[in-house]
Amino acid sequence: MVKSVALSALRQDIYRLVDEVLETGEALEITRKGRTLRIVPETAPDRLARIRAFPDLINGDPEDLVAADWSREWDAGANS
Repeated sequence: MVKSVALSALRQDIYRLVDEVLETGEALEITRKGRTLRIVPETAPDRLARIRAFPDLINGDPEDLVAADWSREWDAGANS
């Protein structure tokens, strides 16, 4: 259910009405000269949608790194 108030009622109690919209998530309709406006809370973006991709990330058991064969990646003579 959408709550509807006249502009004069909004003016008298704007802080409480806006807090109510934020708490309930329901829109508030304001009527003025036969026209309607709405105060609607913005939906928060999904936090998981903001996760950046890390293509070099190793996903797995850290113990697998200990037993990994690094001989193709490392040359003992290169750092001498």
